[in-house]
Amino acid sequence: MRVIKGWKGLMARDRGAAIALGNFDGVHRGHQQVIALAAKAAHEIGAPLGVISFDPHPRQIFAPNAPAFRLMRPGQQARALEALGVDLFYVLPFDQEMASLTDRDFAQQVLHEGLGVRHVAVGFDISFGKGRTGSPATMKDYGQEFGFGVSVAAAVADDSGEKYSSTAVRDALRDGQPEAAAAILGRPFAIEGVVQRGRQLGRELGFPTANVQVDDYVQPRFGVYATRTRLPDGREVPGVANIGVNPTVGEVAPVLEVWLFDFDEDIYDQTIETDLITFLRPEQKFSSLEVMVDQIRRDAAQARQILIPDF
Repeated sequence: MRVIKGWKGLMARDRGAAIALGNFDGVHRGHQQVIALAAKAAHEIGAPLGVISFDPHPRQIFAPNAPAFRLMRPGQQARALEALGVDLFYVLPFDQEMASLTDRDFAQQVLHEGLGVRHVAVGFDISFGKGRTGSPATMKDYGQEFGFGVSVAAAVADDSGEKYSSTAVRDALRDGQPEAAAAILGRPFAIEGVVQRGRQLGRELGFPTANVQVDDYVQPRFGVYATRTRLPDGREVPGVANIGVNPTVGEVAPVLEVWLFDFDEDIYDQTIETDLITFLRPEQKFSSLEVMVDQIRRDAAQARQILIPDF
């Protein structure tokens, strides 16, 4: 998969795709339906499969003071798209120029003239262009005008009729329901980041942790989780993690502190990715370090039973 930043002056090999249009934060099952429609068109017309996304996310521009909301970092998103067979990943800058384009300007200047798209797949609820005036219906009109096909994905819902959406994923995570988030995503929600050096208190107490800043991720419910962590070499290691501000030993910025079971290697400054599997309990402030250590060991035993049933 080639990652293409921008939409102007592209080489011929980077134009002429059947593309899926959206933000695709999370690449959840609803997003996958849109991409599948683009893939179907790509196969039928003999075009590469492309996906368009925006950086930064428009929400960061229009609501800069809103709480952190991202479900993925760019590398995670790229890997998820590549796994779906995407050939071209267009990362378009959401800058003042992009924000000022009308829906027709976007269709003409970006899709038609810039990317030379041959087909566009969109979700049933998409809006685009200045003032969010563009819709699936207007995209079909622009497709007829500029000569590209358009397909519209219907809503995708669970057995209860709840529509799959990035908002539903965020709500599930904030409620401490990672299993519900995973059902929408089609895989566990994962936090990726560089392992940083902390106070190393966990190591002194007998459970060394790998610490990763939560940063601009949506903040899951603070507390303890059973986890699986992927290392740079591809190994997956079960563990138990706390997400929060660590009120017992002095509050910090929200951080993921994961204790990898039966693991004793130096992974400082390496990038790891940790899946949240099951929420075990809320974060709490303990009366002493001894009480905290006892609880953490009980948490670890519970996580082992969930992740390694035969342990």
